[in-house]
Parts: sequence; C-alpha cells; structure tokens
Amino acid sequence: MKFRRYIVALFMLVIVTGCASDKTGLKPALLVNFNPTAKFDIRWQHTVGFLRPRCLYHDQSICVHQKVRTVNINILQPAVTAESVIAANVIGEIQCFDLGTGKSRWDINNGFTISGGVGAGSGVVVVGGDKGEVAVYEEATGKLRWQSKVSSEVLSSPRISDGVVVVRTEDGRIVGLDLKDGKRLWLYERATPALVARGNAEVTIRNGIVYAGFAAGKLSAIGLHNGVIVWESSVSQPHGNTELERISDIISPPVVADSQVCAVAFQGRLGCFDPDQGGALWSRDVSSDKGLSISRKYLFLSDTSDTILGLDKLSGSTYWKNDQLAVRKITAPLALENYLLVADFEGYVHALNRDDGSFVARISTDGSAIRSRPVVAGDGFVVQTSNGSLYSIVIH
Repeated sequence: MKFRRYIVALFMLVIVTGCASDKTGLKPALLVNFNPTAKFDIRWQHTVGFLRPRCLYHDQSICVHQKVRTVNINILQPAVTAESVIAANVIGEIQCFDLGTGKSRWDINNGFTISGGVGAGSGVVVVGGDKGEVAVYEEATGKLRWQSKVSSEVLSSPRISDGVVVVRTEDGRIVGLDLKDGKRLWLYERATPALVARGNAEVTIRNGIVYAGFAAGKLSAIGLHNGVIVWESSVSQPHGNTELERISDIISPPVVADSQVCAVAFQGRLGCFDPDQGGALWSRDVSSDKGLSISRKYLFLSDTSDTILGLDKLSGSTYWKNDQLAVRKITAPLALENYLLVADFEGYVHALNRDDGSFVARISTDGSAIRSRPVVAGDGFVVQTSNGSLYSIVIH
C-alpha cells in the first residue's frame, strides 16, 4: 500500500536528525519578565490520559513518515458545548465534564485509537480514529448512537452542523455523514501532491458552506448538504526548485467573520476572500503551520518562527508583532475578550493585550506541551496538555 509522504511543518532536516536546538543553534526564548495587568485562575482540573506519540520521529505536533504508518498526535483538542467539556486521549478514552463545576458526567472507552480529536454539537459528541472509524455519542449520557467508517485515518476534529457530520481524512477526502444514522451523504476529494505537510486542517462551517484548506495552497468552499464545490481559490502558489521548497499547504483551519474568509499556508501566503464568491480581498507573504484567530478589527496568527502578529483584518497590514516566544512551539492564538491567548511547549499559557501584543498574564500548567489552541469555555477557556491534564481557566 502506498502512503503519501509527509514532512514536519517546521524543521524537516532537524527532525530526522533528531535534535532541534543542538543542530541548528535555535534555542527556545527565555520567558521575559513583565508587570501583570491581568490574572489567570484555575476553575478545575482533571487528568484525561497521555497523548503518546506513535511515530518514528516527532517534534511536538506533526509526525514525519515515509512509507511508515503514523498516528496524528497533536490535536486531540477538547470540545466545549453550553453544558459540557469533552476530552479524549489516543487510546480511546473519552470523558465528559460539567462546564461550570468540572464534575464528571460520564467516562467511556470506545475501543479504537482516537486520531482526530473531539467534535461536539447538536446534543452529540463525535470522534474519529486512525483506521477511519467515526463514532457518535449522546452528549447527555455517553451512549453510542452510531459508528461508521470512512476511507482512512481521521486527521482532525469532526464538525457538526445542521444535521451533517463533516469528517476529513488522511487520503485528502472530506465526507459528509448523516447525523441521524452515519450514512454517507456526500464525498469531496481532490488530487494532492506527492509530498505534503501533515497537519490538522479542520474544516470551518458557516451559513451552509464548508470551508477547507488543501495542499498546494488551495482554499475550497463546499456545500454542506450536497458536497458540491461552490468555489476554489489560491491562497498560495508553490515555488522553488525542490519538492520540499515547493510545499505550500494549508494545514490549519480557515477563519470566517463578517464578509471574509481567511486562510494561511505553510511556506506560503496569508489571504482573505469573499466567502460567497471566492474573490480575493487581500494577501501578504507569511508562513504559518499553526493557524489564525479573528476578532473585531484584528486578524491574529502565530507564524512558523513562533512570532505572534496582530493584523488589520481588512487590509493585512501589521498593527503589532511579538517575537518574545520564539522557538517555544506556541499554539495558534485564541482571541478572548480583550486578550489574546497562546500556549507553549512547557505548558505555559500566555495572555497578550489584544491591541498592542504586550504580555499581561502568564500561568503554568503541568509542565508538558500544550499542542492545540485554547478553546473558549463559557466565560473562560480550556487547555489539554500532552501529559493528559485538562484545565478550565478564567482570566480577569
């Protein structure tokens, strides 16, 4: 069986040789001192199980493989609903907690390796597996509603909208399943290059459209109920002389707000488009393997050097940048009220002033890497560490 060749989205040569800082001289930035003007408080904490890597080489977030089967380890991101926080680990354990109190609601083991994280909504919880399993459970009880199978490993958290479960797979396909019984409603697939960056490009659903980024810098808008392509635009064009140089893939979810949809490519560009027709609004050179956040007049991103940028969402011009977390393997940012939150490889969560990028607060968790962005949970947020700790935190 042929497997697509994947590379790590940041330092390919460094990973294969097995040592980042020693071989390149790049050291994680030391944490700077600052005068806090905000404060984090932990509401509750639970242990939900380790996120153990199952690959030959790994660098926090993305496994490298060539003709070797791997499990996607980085984005077992918790899901949040109006009442619950649901988290999973790779060995198939799923736990559901009360959003406010942290009290356990249910705890199950689904019997397969979870590779695609947790999705939730419409009263259900959905997870995907490394052999294409998709299972849907009742949020209130944890009872299995149905289990189905797609063509290959589920790469990211499934999404639920208007009676459709949308699942993305390792072989470049996006599948729409009926929320009632798991039957396939539609299948969207497109050709992919021989060499691609393996990431967790979740889809984003808004107003009956599924927005998804692909290899070679393509952004597609797909009908939620029929899987028909509405439009496709180029965020970035591959360039360079080698296959490695020509990788320009979208490996993070698009963001949609107001009258624009935006996406960023690894080794490529950032672009915003009209969400209905796909017409380009603006673009600029920037590379990110992490992702974007959008709030009010701002578009925020963490780039491949772990610099955080605050941009004008209407033009792409830079308001501010913060490079004081360089090489700390930070997450994509989360805009929350007046703050911007990122987490790093030592389990710190950092809060920045949304308007100027200065640090306003910091909190340590269990010392292990936080690989997925914080998730909004009520008036606060949750993070899940690689050592299996789940934290519910507020900032004020």
